Amino acid sequence: MEPGYQSIYAAHVAEMQKRWEASLEAEKFDAAVVHSGTPMYSFLDDYEYAFRPNPHFLAWLPLTSHPDSVLMVVPGERPRLVYFQPDDYWYLPPSDPDPWWADHFTIEVVRDTDEWRDRVPSGRVAAIGDSPALADVYGKRRVNPSTLLHHLHLWRTRKTPYEVACIQESAHSAAAAHAEAEQAFREGETEYGIHIRYLAACRHTDTELPYNNIVALNSHGAVLHYQARERVLPPEVHSFLIDGGCTTNAYASDITRTYAKEAGEFADLIEAMNSVERDLVGQVRAGVDYKELFLDSHLQISGVLRDAGVIKVSPEDAVESGLSLVFYPHGLGHFLGLQTHDVAGLVDNEGDAIPRPDGFPALRLTRVLEEGNVLTIEPGLYFIDSLIDKWRANKDASVIDWGRVEAFKPYGGIRIEDNVLVKQDGCDDLTRRAFAEL
Repeated sequence: MEPGYQSIYAAHVAEMQKRWEASLEAEKFDAAVVHSGTPMYSFLDDYEYAFRPNPHFLAWLPLTSHPDSVLMVVPGERPRLVYFQPDDYWYLPPSDPDPWWADHFTIEVVRDTDEWRDRVPSGRVAAIGDSPALADVYGKRRVNPSTLLHHLHLWRTRKTPYEVACIQESAHSAAAAHAEAEQAFREGETEYGIHIRYLAACRHTDTELPYNNIVALNSHGAVLHYQARERVLPPEVHSFLIDGGCTTNAYASDITRTYAKEAGEFADLIEAMNSVERDLVGQVRAGVDYKELFLDSHLQISGVLRDAGVIKVSPEDAVESGLSLVFYPHGLGHFLGLQTHDVAGLVDNEGDAIPRPDGFPALRLTRVLEEGNVLTIEPGLYFIDSLIDKWRANKDASVIDWGRVEAFKPYGGIRIEDNVLVKQDGCDDLTRRAFAEL
């Protein structure tokens, strides 16, 4: 049975054509050339870095491992694809175009990386991508023009049904992998062992993941972007935090869960944070100012800290003084799509920056939410030595119960993250639905 997203792909291409035509007309361009990208090699070596195509190319085409292909978009014409398929015996060349997507494009297969240059449209053309080859064909002002990219980035924040279906499919893959990772944790696997079982469950390689998984036992959960994946278990295992996603046609899921090894106060703290996360998700709908939701998350997490006896002041005082940032130093979430931290989260519809709330530099999303946005909700609570020690040395140390802090530090921290689709009257929690459908 074909995946559900295939049956709605034609409508996606039609919508993309409409959006790009409007964007090109607004910026007085006659056409666009979108280069998928060129592989990069490490310095003084023949080692090739993992290739990821230009996301604007991927927004049209599910070609996740196709370098040196070029899409040409001309208003009023069927989109044209110059499909690079070399006659190569060193590496496996791309397969023949698959009808489910290829039927919506005029496709020319080429064997040389430069053949697309002879096929570019005439007129005032915008070139989009990171390939050095673009600069050889178009002047500097024509490559990635910022005003055109602004239009395209705004469109990307409003997901088509095809895009939502891809994100939902990647959430299903990630949910299965998360369930396997939790089982591996319960069975006593190392961080490395848990990660390997995650990959096996979702049938991804490391380079196919949308980002490097965070697989953290104990205090490693307090390192926000922990990457080490120890091969040896610690003497005692207390907790497990995993931040892992998957991809479908390059569209990402981004899910975090935290587990306690045994019942007790840290397990209770996880449950309190889960309640906070569920409340925040329940507030998501079109018209909500994400900045206000973020500030509410600080108040709620400060309430969790107070109830757990970690801090001795009111939630309002904790936020006003900056104490909440000691335990919750990152933002509440971000747009999600072809990039894990997707575009246009910090600008309005005119391209003007929307400032972050004073004192909160880590927030990645400041917009008023719109129907069709897909974003993450990921409140966190951590016991980070450097932040705690800095407060103790420079601020009012009496507002923290240091005995409670020492009791929780071996557990690292808690983050719970879901991916949600904004609707007019609420939201669809794609993550919780994926777990429920396992």
